[in-house]
Amino acid sequence: MTAAHCINNDLSYRVFVGKYNLVEEEPSSNAIVPEKIIVHEKWNPIFVFLGNDIALIKLSEHVTVTDQVQLGCIPAAETVLSNQYPCYITGWGRLSTGGPIADRLQQALMPVVDHATCSKFDWWGSILRTTMVCAGGDGVVGGCNGDSGGPLNCRNADGAWEVHGVASFVSGLGCNFVKKPTVFTRVSSFNDWIDQAMLNN
Repeated sequence: MTAAHCINNDLSYRVFVGKYNLVEEEPSSNAIVPEKIIVHEKWNPIFVFLGNDIALIKLSEHVTVTDQVQLGCIPAAETVLSNQYPCYITGWGRLSTGGPIADRLQQALMPVVDHATCSKFDWWGSILRTTMVCAGGDGVVGGCNGDSGGPLNCRNADGAWEVHGVASFVSGLGCNFVKKPTVFTRVSSFNDWIDQAMLNN
């Protein structure tokens, strides 16, 4: 699963599993060629704020689960997390606004900001859709350019990790601007689409 805006049909892709350091050879990592990439049919790159920023990547080979490679679950349809629910962003995006790209995979605790708060006038306002989820916004920790398509992982009551978000966009004011949390595509809005895409492909 990734963000639709990360996909460019003119490029070829590799999906790395078990990767931690981008600049080192790692025996635990494996590069896999995608068999197919399915972008949401209602995604519009000109109007990012309309949502539907989601795509699925079908891999050309089976992935073996190891200590370095684990599965993330899809949350139940229409699951909405409570305000300040603890979730984690991971990615190799910029370490700060305009800063260098990370070599090592970064991880940060980014509590969820509920829709009622995140859609307030002085937060993201009316551009925030219910098919999106916000996390962060404290002005200290945030996603940044290069984290797009990465997961917002949250542990459920049974202890399983669920992918509740796909990193979509950050504020033009900066990657960790106060009251401008990182915005993710809310995965639980797209269960039917995910199911259908997997069935058809």
